Amino acid sequence: MLERIRKENDVKKLDKEELKPLAQEIRQFLIEKISRTGGHLASNLGVVELTIAIHRVFTLPEDKIIWDVGHQAYTHKLLTGRRDGFDTLRKYGGMSGFPKRAESDCDAFDTGHSSTSISVGLGYVAARDIQGENYHVVSVIGDGSMTGGMAYEALNNASRLKKNFIIVLNDNHMSISENVGGMSRLLASLRTADLYTGLKKGVASTLNKVPGAGDMLTRQIRKTKSSIKQLVVPGMFFEEMGITYLGPVPGHDISALCRALEEASKLDGPVLLHVLTKKGKGYPPAEREPARFHGTEPFEIDTGEPVTKKEKDTYTDVFGKVMCDIGKKNPKVAAVTAAMADGTGLTEFGQRYPERFFDVGIAEGHGVTFAAGLAAGGMKPVFAVYSSFLQRGYDQIIHDVGLQKLPVVLAVDRAGLVGSDGETHQGIFDLSYLCGIPNMTVLAPKNRWELADMIRFAVDFDGPSAIRYPRGTAYDEYGTYRAPVVYGKSEWIYEEEDIAILSLGHMFEEAVKTRRMIREIGYACSLVNARFARPIDTEMIDELAKRHRLLVTMEENISCGGFGEQVRSYVSERKLDMRVLVLALPDDYIEHGSVEKLRREVMLDASAMVRRIVTEYITLRGKV
Repeated sequence: MLERIRKENDVKKLDKEELKPLAQEIRQFLIEKISRTGGHLASNLGVVELTIAIHRVFTLPEDKIIWDVGHQAYTHKLLTGRRDGFDTLRKYGGMSGFPKRAESDCDAFDTGHSSTSISVGLGYVAARDIQGENYHVVSVIGDGSMTGGMAYEALNNASRLKKNFIIVLNDNHMSISENVGGMSRLLASLRTADLYTGLKKGVASTLNKVPGAGDMLTRQIRKTKSSIKQLVVPGMFFEEMGITYLGPVPGHDISALCRALEEASKLDGPVLLHVLTKKGKGYPPAEREPARFHGTEPFEIDTGEPVTKKEKDTYTDVFGKVMCDIGKKNPKVAAVTAAMADGTGLTEFGQRYPERFFDVGIAEGHGVTFAAGLAAGGMKPVFAVYSSFLQRGYDQIIHDVGLQKLPVVLAVDRAGLVGSDGETHQGIFDLSYLCGIPNMTVLAPKNRWELADMIRFAVDFDGPSAIRYPRGTAYDEYGTYRAPVVYGKSEWIYEEEDIAILSLGHMFEEAVKTRRMIREIGYACSLVNARFARPIDTEMIDELAKRHRLLVTMEENISCGGFGEQVRSYVSERKLDMRVLVLALPDDYIEHGSVEKLRREVMLDASAMVRRIVTEYITLRGKV
């Protein structure tokens, strides 16, 4: 069946009896391909039938499908003729793991973060209606994304619509970790509410058949409809907002899904179709451990085990272990996560200290302010969050944490280049958006031991702080260079002259390689571990200016507003006799690919940096 899908809308040409075999083929295809490339598996296996149904009912690219987050759009890509692209999935220059408008006209919007699809869909609907166009808009949002406040802001606006707008709620009981909170409980109650669906369809037609009194009875029942809904279905949230609720519909029954989507497309106003799916459907290892197969590295199909066995701790592992140790010693330490207990290393902390562990759902802005409230109440909260997701809480960091100097620790995981997930997930802006916030202290460790020391420093620190560290294996060399972490102070590693490298955070490993290669060429080169991005160590910069002509800063962040710009600004203001070369990422979005490949492309690997440094130094010497 799959070989007959060469372009969008080809799935409409298949007979109904061929759809179930197609779903099986798609699952087998995804398992085989993702086992080699890595990617988002469990979420995609869960929406195969739903995606087929959407493509059967609607016509692309005329109709618009907006995938919330977008990590579940692999079947959508297959059904729009991109099967050959899966060999290069998430590789540099290859097919993205998320919807991309530049990749296909059938991708209506670039997505990567959660809770945005209803807002985007509303925008499309408004544009459609203003311009007098006629097409359907379908926003597909997962139940996990319904823990994000932006989804409710959009629902609030959607309730005023007069023309058709379809919201498909993919309910699989999961975000990445298992869902938490009131919305999860509401959806659980709706899953058992089949009685209401039948009542809603039949009550009006039945009453209208009563001779002479039908209209009066209908009006009377409408006056009490709220109490009836609450009696039959506790918390009929969507209908109360003016959004027609359909469902729940079995999410792996293509015929039932097609009927429901066709019904939804005929209704005026906003419609929410509640679909029940199973994350990881059709692949037992993913069904058993959907969180582990949410985003997976290459794996053995027979067992589900990773192809590459993890031999050393990641920075996330180190963070999790230190948090457990600190939590044991300090009863005021609390941990906060935004639906990422596994991803941020806080699962064990939550098991050991459940009363001090808080999963706020996919709600980073709320998570920041919740942590601020914990701090104001006398606790020592640590909010562990990916760099790219912390962007969603920027106002809260400024207003609720920084302004009040509250001792909230932001553990900024996945800082810098993260690789295969691409533009929406690269953690390359955090230094720029954190270092400009008054009262904020920003640290970055050179290795695993320094991360542990910085966490302890931050927990004891009386003010807001952020520690940024990367994805992947923790660097375990230079363990003997472990001077105490002192506020605002950097660390000498090698002290020479002429050229000085001031390295921040996990760029230290590349800085060591770079210094070694420079010395092999024949130039002296000092190396300093910066440790702090805010405040910068101005005393160290003054000291370096005495015996160095060229100061090189290294960071895995965009150059605009980053660490290097602060150093260069200070050197300029003080009129120090020293040139500053800022080695940072370009001020741009960076596509998907391995971290090693991306560093080569942006000239932030050791070989490229040596060339840039030596060229700058030779030019500088020629001017003397």
